Amino acid sequence: MAERCIGVDIGGTKVATAVLDGADLSTPKAVPTVTSSTEELLAQLAGAIDEAAAGDRDAIVGIGCPSVIDFATGTARSSVNIPLKDVPLRSALQERTGLPVVVDNDATVAALAEATDLATGRATVDNLIILTVGTGVGGGIVIGGRIYRGATGAAAELGHLIVAADLSRGAPAGQEDFPQPDSLEAHAAGGALGVLARARGFADGKACVAAAQAGDATAVDALRILGERLGVGIANLINAFDPDEVVVGGGVSAAGDLLLQPAIAVAWPLVLPGIGTATTIRIARHGNQAGVIGAALLARSELGAGSRLPR
Repeated sequence: MAERCIGVDIGGTKVATAVLDGADLSTPKAVPTVTSSTEELLAQLAGAIDEAAAGDRDAIVGIGCPSVIDFATGTARSSVNIPLKDVPLRSALQERTGLPVVVDNDATVAALAEATDLATGRATVDNLIILTVGTGVGGGIVIGGRIYRGATGAAAELGHLIVAADLSRGAPAGQEDFPQPDSLEAHAAGGALGVLARARGFADGKACVAAAQAGDATAVDALRILGERLGVGIANLINAFDPDEVVVGGGVSAAGDLLLQPAIAVAWPLVLPGIGTATTIRIARHGNQAGVIGAALLARSELGAGSRLPR
């Protein structure tokens, strides 16, 4: 019998949970994220895991969260939009649930999902970069079919690439002032779409996407602007990594070609000739489920049979 791999995707607005059993993924369950305190968020996560485990004490758990992660210890060093700072998330959830847990950045696990065949568990692409466009802009890197985590496990915060630096304003803001105003996240995340949407009379970014999909020209223009901003970041990533694929995921990716085509149109002229000749830019195949699928795959790869992490 295949192991019950529980995937938990923590976002700034929702927590999604699903179970991967072999190649079969349960329907993800999503609830609003509790952000009032660290303890209440931990209690919410433990409850979601217990519900998904359904009494199976052999279940294994993967967590993806919008945080800078010390992968070796499973500690969230800092986080965006959720109350996790210097929190030993892995050990805290293991204590609360009694199940083995592994923790990684949410965009990193989404990259794992996009680069892996669910049926075989094998890599489908060697070199892949993902940008997850939601509440913020996250990033994940797969090199040689394996997650790239950097020297301390904290890579890759691609949303904090500086794409519009205006040094005439003087010294950059301090380390507590993130995202920096010149970063990809500040210009191309869901919040930026919300600003564009409200300026055009829409309630929020989601309403703008729906209107654009229905053919509203004003809404289409808002997504064009966001896509063009995203394209600058994509160009930087192609120049840096020459990947097989650059994938756009996260909630805003539901806009599909309305977001992607403007991004592609801006990206390629900014790529150095001769680089990216084998690169494809695409929307995430798994859509909003990439994070929860990747979290479950993380559990399988790091805690399953023959894995290296202790259980």
